Amino acid sequence: MSGCAKGQPVAATTAGCSLQRRGILLVVAGPSGVGKGAVIAGVCERRPEVHVSVSYTTRPPRPGEEHGRDYLFITREEFESLRDKGELLEWAIVHGDQCYGTPKGPIDEALQWGQDILLEIDYQGARSVRRLMGDQAALVFVAPPTWQALLDRLRKRHTEDADQIARRLASAREEIAHLGMFDYIIINDALEDAVMKLEAILLSERLRLARADWRGLQQRLLSEADALGQSVADAAGRGDPLA
Repeated sequence: MSGCAKGQPVAATTAGCSLQRRGILLVVAGPSGVGKGAVIAGVCERRPEVHVSVSYTTRPPRPGEEHGRDYLFITREEFESLRDKGELLEWAIVHGDQCYGTPKGPIDEALQWGQDILLEIDYQGARSVRRLMGDQAALVFVAPPTWQALLDRLRKRHTEDADQIARRLASAREEIAHLGMFDYIIINDALEDAVMKLEAILLSERLRLARADWRGLQQRLLSEADALGQSVADAAGRGDPLA
């Protein structure tokens, strides 16, 4: 987990009252080259309290990537050991031979403490997370504006040869074919706009009643209503003007 720390459960505060809530797991998927990482980074700049889950992968690092920041780079044997011990929230084999997986323990703990987490995975991982966590996770699909735009982005990265690009495009087609399983869609034709949309999704998910411990607030407001209602009734009986 990037930057995740323990603390008190998050309280959403409004006008002096607060609601305790579990953290949000915002799953972000989409074709390779669509700009998921840039959109997530943009949200983290605007919302520094949000943290990014760092996934395991068996693929080699790309230029500029760092172990522990971008991915946890491990061997196939290490990956299979984690999988077999049940230490992965989800895992998938993509592009034919590359393994990706999400550490389970750190995410469970962070969500329990009210920490919001962004998780970048493919549609297979998103499907596994939905099966395990239901509506506790919100699934967001980032799509390219056109197929040509996606191809151009892959070529401009200069990190894959022609065969690798062909495999990634085949995977991209598979990703788009499963778009209907997601809760939200963002078309990344302008990065700043896409960042603002993902931030808006995060903020709206924070306000979902199902995430909050709202019963205490409900009980308090109803108790206040009963007490003040009686006070108003007594004042009316005495003919006192209402303040």
